[in-house]
Amino acid sequence: MTPGRLELHESALVGVQLHLASVFGSYRFDGHYAASTASEYDVEQDLFGAVRVLGRGQVAALVPLVETIRSSPPDGYAEGGGVGDINLAARYDFVVAGESRVVPGVALLAGLTLPTGTPVESAHAAVDATGIGAFQASGALALEQTFGPWLVNATAIVAARTPRFGETLGPQTTLLAAGAYTFPNDLTTAVAVSYQFVPDAADAHGASVPFSSTRLTTVTLTGLYPVGDAWRLIAGAFVNPPVSGLGSNQPAGGGFLFTAVRSWR
Repeated sequence: MTPGRLELHESALVGVQLHLASVFGSYRFDGHYAASTASEYDVEQDLFGAVRVLGRGQVAALVPLVETIRSSPPDGYAEGGGVGDINLAARYDFVVAGESRVVPGVALLAGLTLPTGTPVESAHAAVDATGIGAFQASGALALEQTFGPWLVNATAIVAARTPRFGETLGPQTTLLAAGAYTFPNDLTTAVAVSYQFVPDAADAHGASVPFSSTRLTTVTLTGLYPVGDAWRLIAGAFVNPPVSGLGSNQPAGGGFLFTAVRSWR
């Protein structure tokens, strides 16, 4: 659940990721998509690292730096940012992809997001908000298998947040399907589609808060190229398709990501 996943022969890695995004619209509560009349750009720089434990296990940490640039009439131009919510993650592969022709690779993942960023209520302005203001714990099951130069992956992630102001968000479920192809020169390209769903929140009395559920679909295309044995470079593009029915109560946007990783055997 971080961009720093160790390969089988690696014992540790560090890396940096640049995330550039633009918000161009939003999905209403009923799923209808509408273009935005304002402009917003989100920039994030992630520092991350991972180490191998227990043979097939690995633990990782990610520290984000978040900036937001927003321009909308009549408020005008505003920018802000700071340190975001730190993420800790662990992964253990019980079966490695390609180890068996019948049984796919099986891995369990766990994550914990710490409220180290600035929540909206503590920010001087909305653009200064860099965190969700709550702890978030997540668990995931990942299945993947290789077929010659092809790799296919299916992952299910469930996350829950601690209550805020007497309201508790529903459990967030993310379903991810991905396919990757490795060329003879070791260049790898991948396409991933994810669907995220959060049911209605509950108030302090446990009653459902109407029209508070969210949905979001994201399509990502990435390419990876190894530079020697120790470095790998990753670049990609992602988008929330501006199509009604593919989201609700969420902004829609798109952008690019660039990642550099240094690993050790």
